[in-house]
Amino acid sequence: RGVGLCAARGGAWLESGRIGHICGNAERSVESRAKLDNRGPMMWRPSLLLLLLLLRHGAQGKPSPDAGPHGQGRVHQAAPLSDAPHDDAHGNFQYDHEAFLGREVAKEFDQLTPEESQARLGRIVDRMDRAGDGDGWVSLAELRAWIAHTQQRHIRDSVSAAWDTYDTDRDGRVGWEELRNATYGHYAPGEEFHDVEDAETYKKMLARDERRFRVADQDGDSMATREELTAFLHPEEFPHMRDIVIAETLEDLDRNKDGYVQVEEYIADLYSAEPGEEEPAWVQTERQQFRDFRDLNKDGHLDGSEVGHWVLPPAQDQPLVEANHLLHESDTDKDGRLSKAEILGNWNMFVGSQATNYGEDLTRHHDEL
Repeated sequence: RGVGLCAARGGAWLESGRIGHICGNAERSVESRAKLDNRGPMMWRPSLLLLLLLLRHGAQGKPSPDAGPHGQGRVHQAAPLSDAPHDDAHGNFQYDHEAFLGREVAKEFDQLTPEESQARLGRIVDRMDRAGDGDGWVSLAELRAWIAHTQQRHIRDSVSAAWDTYDTDRDGRVGWEELRNATYGHYAPGEEFHDVEDAETYKKMLARDERRFRVADQDGDSMATREELTAFLHPEEFPHMRDIVIAETLEDLDRNKDGYVQVEEYIADLYSAEPGEEEPAWVQTERQQFRDFRDLNKDGHLDGSEVGHWVLPPAQDQPLVEANHLLHESDTDKDGRLSKAEILGNWNMFVGSQATNYGEDLTRHHDEL
């Protein structure tokens, strides 16, 4: 059948450290899929499309022995803007560079002369303003939006890399039919998965992906823009996808289908005891964690709200914190906004360069920054 289904029927289990996914093996049951999915970096079973994209880009590996049993694979934690120390006081602006540009582009800027670095920063300033209200100033909101944009570049790049595969009619959008056929293969109506042993499992996967697609498709035209496809593939990054993330997590864990996650269901997602095996101490710790921190209203189980608080925990708005910092350090006239001159006057905090280590010029067009 289609390339997508053929790849899926081949089966694969991919994990590197805590990053793991499945690309369905038709012989696995729905329950065993859910068990494997616990190891993934997201808190629900990823779409089959996303799994195939990972296969295409060569993801590989095996479960890490130090990955840890505590279910953090289901919890989405925002990555730090930079792993560098925030040490402006000693003239170390690496944290700010990586926050403002993204880590890879920050490395590229480090190879530029000061003149070229400032010139490119000027073009970024123009772009930040154009993306906002275009009034000639960079506001706090525009600066925050830019930082958030740069931190999601790896997500957008992964979608762009696969766009042509799924936009088969080259109209600049990906329809549900295109995505379904590329992922699961072409079938005549009424014959879906008739050549697959575990057809019911695939039908459930297809229905689940279609439901997620409909939520991502905000204008309801059954055609995904790049932003909508990104929401489909990475729902944890989009507030309007929160409910679907919670629903998928509940479906994975709620084995008795009562609409809640009981403590035993929570534990079963983490640990399967061998006959006669004594329950490890870490499992007992997880039971206590469930009672003390997951079950917020202390009624003995998790409802949808509590599942959401667990897998999509409240987090500090890191881009806003950094935007406030850059504004404070660069707003010389203290009017609460930044002019292009003010940003360029403090250019070394935003982008930096190494004049004595001028390497290969950037190949990325400035519009991609």
